[in-house]
Parts: sequence; C-alpha cells; structure tokens
Amino acid sequence: MDVISRTWTWLATGAHWSGPDGVWHRLAEHLELTAVCLALSCAVALPLAVVLGHTGRGGALAVNLSNAGRAVPTFAVLVLLTLGPLGAYEPWPTVLSLVLFAIPPLLTNAYVGMREVDRDVVEAARGMGMSGRQVIGRVELPLALPLVMTGVRSAAVQVVATVSIAAMVGGGGLGRIITAGFRLTDTAQVVAGALLVAALALLVEGVFVALERYLGRRRSRRGAADGPGSDEPAAVPVPNEWSAA
Repeated sequence: MDVISRTWTWLATGAHWSGPDGVWHRLAEHLELTAVCLALSCAVALPLAVVLGHTGRGGALAVNLSNAGRAVPTFAVLVLLTLGPLGAYEPWPTVLSLVLFAIPPLLTNAYVGMREVDRDVVEAARGMGMSGRQVIGRVELPLALPLVMTGVRSAAVQVVATVSIAAMVGGGGLGRIITAGFRLTDTAQVVAGALLVAALALLVEGVFVALERYLGRRRSRRGAADGPGSDEPAAVPVPNEWSAA
C-alpha cells in the first residue's frame, strides 16, 4: 500500500510532468519513436504481404522466416546493433530493432488475410476483365482489411510497449522514467513509469479498435449505397467480414 500511495503522489506531482525530463516530453519522444518504427515496418511488410498473398508464391516461407525472428529477443538485437557500426547513429539501432520486431505480425496477418479471400470471388473479378492491380485494390484488399488492421494494431501495441528499451541505450521515451527510477532507487518512480507505458499501450489498442469499427461501418454504408438503387455499376460481390474481426 505504501508503494501505491507513493506512486500516486509521484504521478500527482506537477514537477514530474514538465521540463525536458518530464512525462509530457518523454511521452512525445515515445510516440514519435513509435510512429516512425510502425510506419517503416508497415512500408516494408504490408506491400510484401499483399504481393505474396496475391500471387500465392513464397508467402509461407516469408511468414515462417519472419515468425522465426520472434525467437530472437529485441533487446539482444538492440545491443548487437548498438555495439556495431550502426551504434554511432542513434536512434537507428533502436528503430531497426523495433522495425524487425513489428514486421512478423504485420506480414503474417496481411498475408493470411489475402490468402483467405474467397477464390471464387477473385476468379469472378478476373472473369470481368479486372487487371491484377484492380483485383488487389477492389477485391482482395477490401476483404483482407480486417486482418490487416488486426496486424497493424498488434504491431502498434507491441512497439509502444517495447519502445521503453530505447532508454537502455540512452534513447528517449517513457522508459527513461523507469531507468531513472532504478538509478535513484525510487520504486514509486519505476512503478509510475511502468503504469504510464501500460496506459499508453491500452490507449493505442483502444484507438485502433475504434478505427477498425469506424472503417467497418463506413464500408457497410458504402456497400449499401452501391446496392440496387445506386447509379454505380455492380462489381464483384464483396461480403462484409468486419463483424468477424
């Protein structure tokens, strides 16, 4: 109970929230690093997964290799990169290690989503004269989007929770609050930092869940608008899978 009360006191102290070492500054660093890592991992994993899922060639091997990389601890990768030539270019060791950490859920979910699209629907689209790009953009991706978004959400939450390791090599983020607490032997500060990271991860999870629901409702409305009374030409029937996500 004493730790809980001291942690609450630490969080309620305004001085801990302002300044270059305050919570707000560390939170901004944390979010910036998370956004950069997530954007880079999406730029690498999602196009690769879409192409592999569309062609059906080499996807299983790529997914298995990326998932095998999960066995390597992110902190170990960070240490190796920091001790190597890349260590002189902070924060790139942290960014690269977190990008490698985020790729497996993105690649796996997007690939599985593309491969689980009903092949009859895909063949119907091709029979209507759609090109490969049109099949991807108008049929496969809309159907795979729920699983793709699940992968993005999972990667985002994992990165938010793991960005804290950047503090171990002098990086920014909320992890600096935790490491400073260890250095000062201040248990309340350590617990406060951990709670802040956990709260941020839950908040990010909630934001992505709300985004998924919004996109699902928007897609449902668009499907209704393109029904029999719409002036748009009927395309390939695409079922709504958001309810299963």
